[in-house]
Formats: sequence, C-alpha cells, structure tokens
Amino acid sequence: MIDPRDLLQEAMKLPPEARAALAGSLLESLDTEVDADAEAAWGVEIERRLREIDEGTATTFSWEEIRREIGR
Repeated sequence: MIDPRDLLQEAMKLPPEARAALAGSLLESLDTEVDADAEAAWGVEIERRLREIDEGTATTFSWEEIRREIGR
C-alpha cells in the first residue's frame, strides 16, 4: 500500500491546475450516495440565481474584489 504522506508529497509537485483536478476527483470519490432532494433543491437555487443575474438584480463581485476581501 502507498503511504498517503508520500502520495501527498508527489501530488504537491504537480502544477496548480493538476492539483485542483486531483483534489476534485478525490472529493467526488467520497460522494457515493446522491441525495435526490438535495440535487433538486440545488437545481432550483441555481435557476433562481441565474434568473437574478439575467435580470440584473443580483449583486456580483469580481474575482479581484473577492481576493482582496479574503486577504483581510
């Protein structure tokens, strides 16, 4: 069996995009059961948010603004 610490050391040598893809794949592998009600609720929420963006009623922020806020 591979030691997780060794695996992490090797993964950290990957470019950021590859690490992000690997992290996403690992997280997805933990979701073995799908909650149909949660999926439906997220679908409704996504539609609501998209509608607000299309109608111009949503408050949006640029990535630069978010990064500045996180950095505080």
